[in-house]
Amino acid sequence: MSTNILGAFMEEELVSQPDVWQRAIEQARAEQLLPADGERIAVIGCGTSWFMAQSYAAARESAGKGVTDAFAASEAFVNSNSAGRQYDAVVAITRSGTTTEVLELLTELKGTVRTIAVIGDTGSPIVGLADAIVGLPYADERSVVQTRFATTALVYLLSSLGIDLAAAVEDARDAVTGSVPQELLDAEQFTFLGRGWTVGLAHEAGLKMREAVQGWTESYPAMEYRHGPISIAAPGRVTWLFGEQPEGLENDMAVTGALYIHTDKHPLAELARVHKVTLERARVRGLNPDLPRNLTRSVILDVTA
Repeated sequence: MSTNILGAFMEEELVSQPDVWQRAIEQARAEQLLPADGERIAVIGCGTSWFMAQSYAAARESAGKGVTDAFAASEAFVNSNSAGRQYDAVVAITRSGTTTEVLELLTELKGTVRTIAVIGDTGSPIVGLADAIVGLPYADERSVVQTRFATTALVYLLSSLGIDLAAAVEDARDAVTGSVPQELLDAEQFTFLGRGWTVGLAHEAGLKMREAVQGWTESYPAMEYRHGPISIAAPGRVTWLFGEQPEGLENDMAVTGALYIHTDKHPLAELARVHKVTLERARVRGLNPDLPRNLTRSVILDVTA
């Protein structure tokens, strides 16, 4: 692989997703590290990991496995103080294991509540803070813009709920290798929508486009879209829905002139397709998603300043 190609690492990583997902499915079946059914849990993360936390939380509650809340690590309202909500366990998602806000929260929680970290770098400082580690080193990445770690972490978490993701793996094989239509390369603006557990996917898709392409992207729960955001839909713009389609939305989109995308493919595979679109849009603009503007692999804050 030539590292002189824009997004060379991102391409290698996003294309590997179907195989890596299958590995995570098998790992989840073999391990029992996550909170038991019925436990009240919080799931935390930053950026991409926060959006994966949202998806897992929605899926776990919908599956009847117990109260599950998702928080940005910096805003987590959990057991660390008397006013916080009390949980039986806290799950932290972090690719690097070095994110300041996550480490600070787990330090506060140590000894007060069981913590489980889902991580890519198994040699990171978080290993000494969490009570249990779900290690996904085979999904770690060199590109700053995340693709496979985020989706693989979510695949592991969803598989632990007993959700069958065989269709996601198969649908993703075409999604990560297919060509990108010119209208998606040229589009001025993207809005991503989801329902239930796919709302987190919509937020993550929007973040990917902002990070890699510096593009105008928005994301919403699908039922909220007609409460204002649909006003920006127009020719040359794209609205992309993950998962269940609200009644009447397709007809409402038809009159806007925007390109409306909703397929019968698995929502995780559709997110992988967005990764592919994002990479190609970055390349035609001369941008390198492996090293995006103003971003680093992990946000490590100088807390002594």
